[in-house]
Amino acid sequence: MAAKKVKIGNTVIGGGERIAVQSMLNIEAHNIEKSVEQAKALQKAGCNIVRLAVPDTEAVKTLAAVKESVDIPVVADIHFDYRLALESVAAGVDKVRINPGNIGDSDRVRQVANACKNAGVPIRIGVNSGSVEKEILAKYGSPTPEALCESAMYHASLLEKFDFGDIVISIKSSNVPTMVKAYRLVSEKCDYPLHLGVTETGTKNMGIIKSAAGIGALLLDGIGDTVRVSLTADPVEEIYAGYDILRATGKLKDAPELISCPTCGRTKIDLISLANRVEESLRDVHKPVKVAVMGCVVNGPGEAKEADVGIAGGDGCAILFRHGEILRKVAENEIVDELMKEIALL
Repeated sequence: MAAKKVKIGNTVIGGGERIAVQSMLNIEAHNIEKSVEQAKALQKAGCNIVRLAVPDTEAVKTLAAVKESVDIPVVADIHFDYRLALESVAAGVDKVRINPGNIGDSDRVRQVANACKNAGVPIRIGVNSGSVEKEILAKYGSPTPEALCESAMYHASLLEKFDFGDIVISIKSSNVPTMVKAYRLVSEKCDYPLHLGVTETGTKNMGIIKSAAGIGALLLDGIGDTVRVSLTADPVEEIYAGYDILRATGKLKDAPELISCPTCGRTKIDLISLANRVEESLRDVHKPVKVAVMGCVVNGPGEAKEADVGIAGGDGCAILFRHGEILRKVAENEIVDELMKEIALL
């Protein structure tokens, strides 16, 4: 089911809009200076939406400072206390992450729904394996995909009762198959934009693999409107990984694609280092160009003839080619600069 559009500050998700990449601050919630610093770093890395925890009233000051310091939408992450949602809305937040069923009676839900509606602030319902209601767990026996889906729909119904429909849904699990099936189920039951993510994935290496498997599978299904790669790492790494997943699934139309060979005994150049340097240089390129970094001239240009531009390593040098046609030979210490010059001409 196609997702409807939801406006989050100056960003729109759903309805075929560009998929937004987001992250969350991991600075202590009362440290305003460091929180602002990290939010700015995330924006510089390409973060489209930034979230931060609001565990108490004091943390609302941090939220306000972050909101003032960046141009991207700011989301308040709130658990249980409906008053923090109201204070965050009053402080100018762009979206609230809360589970309506966890904030108390119907009147509290109504107050949050009305405050958000009046301010034009959407609500993200964030369900995960540890938040499923006891009654739903008893029904399914464990946090199955069906249980996660039912929990999300229950929380949405609490807001719908007060004519609030500016909703985004996430249903995360640390188990990739569970997460994928849960999102597929909820995508069939509603048209709310979906925030994709695998939760508690671990450190950078395995976290990226699990996120790519789960988020990537759903994106290839046409499911998902915003993504967050959760890593036990610097949040900037989450932004890079999020874009890489979008790039790999063909969902990023204005970004370069790097292809490189795994090297073999014919390689006489430090291709691993070279490929990493090219990858880093491409982070500031915003055009749909395919770039090849190949290990040798024996089959490099041939294998990578579909690339717009590329290099094939030699002995202390490389040949530069475009669509398989050799342009010129370049010295090893000039390869990245010469390659970037050709990319700029495309």
